[in-house]
Amino acid sequence: MKKEKTKKNKKSKKRIFIILCSVVMFFLFFSVIFAVLQMGNDKIMWGIKIGNIEVADLTKQEAINKMQQWYEEIIKKEIKLKYQEMEENIKIEQFEPYTDIEKAVDEAYKIGRSGNILLDNYTIISAMLTGKKIDLTFRIEEEKLNQKIEEISAKLPNAVIESSYYIEGNQLVIKKGKSGISIKEQELKEKIRQAYQGEIVEEIEIPIEEVEPEKINLQKIHDEIYKEPQNAYVSQNPVQVYPHVNGIDFAISVEEAQKILEENKEEYIIPLTITVPEKTTENLGEEAFPTVLGEFTTRYDASNKNRSNNLEIASKKIDGTVVLPGEIFSYNKIVGERTIAEGYKEAAVYSGGKVVEGIGGGICQLSSTLYNAVLYANLEIVSRSNHRFLTSYVEAGRDATVSWGTIDFQFKNTRTYPIKVVSTVKNGVVNIQIKGIQEEKEYTVTIQNTVTETIPYTTNTIEDSTIPKGTTVIEQNGANGAKSVTYKIVSYNGIIVERTLLSNDTYSALEKIIRKGTKVETKVSTEAQEIVEQTNTIMEE
Repeated sequence: MKKEKTKKNKKSKKRIFIILCSVVMFFLFFSVIFAVLQMGNDKIMWGIKIGNIEVADLTKQEAINKMQQWYEEIIKKEIKLKYQEMEENIKIEQFEPYTDIEKAVDEAYKIGRSGNILLDNYTIISAMLTGKKIDLTFRIEEEKLNQKIEEISAKLPNAVIESSYYIEGNQLVIKKGKSGISIKEQELKEKIRQAYQGEIVEEIEIPIEEVEPEKINLQKIHDEIYKEPQNAYVSQNPVQVYPHVNGIDFAISVEEAQKILEENKEEYIIPLTITVPEKTTENLGEEAFPTVLGEFTTRYDASNKNRSNNLEIASKKIDGTVVLPGEIFSYNKIVGERTIAEGYKEAAVYSGGKVVEGIGGGICQLSSTLYNAVLYANLEIVSRSNHRFLTSYVEAGRDATVSWGTIDFQFKNTRTYPIKVVSTVKNGVVNIQIKGIQEEKEYTVTIQNTVTETIPYTTNTIEDSTIPKGTTVIEQNGANGAKSVTYKIVSYNGIIVERTLLSNDTYSALEKIIRKGTKVETKVSTEAQEIVEQTNTIMEE
């Protein structure tokens, strides 16, 4: 019995061995045949995608062409960034994107072509059954993306206000910050990248968080403002301008100043010692700033006394400001806070979607005029934001709004020599010149701004019980909004050497507001009126 059982086991094992060998031989045979069939295939295998784009059964060149067409479309695709009522449209082309399409296509083409028949067949079949995706990564200019997020942050309702400071005469004014909301920058960046790398989306909800302003660092502020006095002078061969520098220091010790900050106040005043050198930049005259490098003019209604007053005060603040090479000009730091104490008056401003009266109204015209003069001087724009609504004094894409503590206009002197801002406000004309010494190679700047879409205004009719029925009062006239794109074109001897996208701007439509009367007036009959009059006469007697 044992011998028979042993024989049966041997036969069974032999049968299994034969079956396994047959399967292996069949698989090898199939692999060879499959590999032979694939040898003449010059196309990407089935089931392969680059990002979300199907490239299967395409030659390398066909796949490159398809991906490039997709890329050109995707970088111009608008995505709306939204938080509550605030909206901002962006295009990835604003951030100088780059992606290596040829590398991705080459990676897709190599799938199933390693040279190992068994491994290649497995890879090909696996791709056919379950799919294979090649990631396509966008590299973008991080600094430009950071700048855009900073612009959006400044427009957020209830945004955190960081502590700030400015020098007014011989005083350092430190403004205490206020808690508020802030954008989760890394999360928003990731959402933007995913939106373009993956399935394109139309809208992204801006992620925000509640934050506290950074604590006031008095020692850091001291180190930033401290300067030794230096005389202004001009050297020759080569020509070099050295503007004067006022000496600045705390008039008290840092420890004494720190005690001032211990008080619970919105504003702190630190006394300063200002030391003016013997020879100032103004003494250098035209020798230092002989040429107008950039100039722009806007007009205002001179009969509007309050607005004119505000423009004149802000203009005097920036007039004569010298910006050294590499230095950054900050409009808010130079102009300071717009207060009644500084002489500013109430004038029309935009707030909450309406035209209202606000202290310092109108000075955005000065910052917008300055923005254009700076562009023509071919200086670098560091920070600029458009208004929520279109302005009357410049075209769409040519404005630069400012708001104390939140939105600033800044530019950097990227020229070889110092420049001086010359600002005048007179007889309904705002004129700003950027003056300095010409470079060996001067370029011509042209600004090209185009309205790409008009946003029609809507009408809001409000019933008002204080107005007689049948009467309507226009509380606010409506105005269309717009979308615009603005380019800076730099030429030399008539030949364009650079064309840079300055901004994609969206201006909301200004709602028309009509108040419709609902008050019902009661009329007293003549007879009843006579009775009332007689009664009054009797009472008086």
